[in-house]
Amino acid sequence: MKSIKRFTHPAKKDFAQINDYTQEETWRIFRIMAEFVESFETMSHQGPLVTVFGSARTTPESPLYHEALMMGKLLAENGYGVLTGGGGGIMGAANKGAFEAGGASIGLNIELPAEQVPNEFQTTSLFFRYFFVRKVCFLKYSLGVVAFPGGFGTMDEFFESLTLVQTEKINRIPIVIVGDFWDGLVKYIEDNLLQQETISKDDLKLFKAVPDAQSAMDYLLECHQFGLQHTVK
Repeated sequence: MKSIKRFTHPAKKDFAQINDYTQEETWRIFRIMAEFVESFETMSHQGPLVTVFGSARTTPESPLYHEALMMGKLLAENGYGVLTGGGGGIMGAANKGAFEAGGASIGLNIELPAEQVPNEFQTTSLFFRYFFVRKVCFLKYSLGVVAFPGGFGTMDEFFESLTLVQTEKINRIPIVIVGDFWDGLVKYIEDNLLQQETISKDDLKLFKAVPDAQSAMDYLLECHQFGLQHTVK
């Protein structure tokens, strides 16, 4: 007869270790505060920025890499600095495009157990321990968001950008998604979220799907020149 494994409480020494850990939590506030102060001080002097999100796993041989490279170049040529997560793939391509075009190329690097290796195309680099501090900097100083294909991190960043604009926690900025990668997600949003009334029809205007970097650049310029209310279809 198969035995049933029953739950056992941790030993008292384990509870003591947990208690010691939580007692130190208040001191962590100062480390968090230091990250906010240092990053705010640096980011406030960077000029107009557009954030580019996307996968760290995209290879230089991918057409998406070349679109992100073009995105960085176009942004720099039009007077914008490029803001990325500082890693490789799409992030590295966007930073490289801006760097080679002589523009500001900022990387918000994060400590991760894998994947995140700072790319070499950053004119300004910041390093973060905490995701939430880094995410504040992505949007606090950005005049727009361009999201290329990516994984969980990119999805998180895309939906958080939408949520903050939707709830008016940040100013209305253009949010652009690039490529047919997003077609299935857009369909899901329209066929499920909208149909089940978990979002409103106007919420679909919070982002714009475009085929390539040039289209994304055109949309950003149109938004910033004429205002979002006139350009969002």
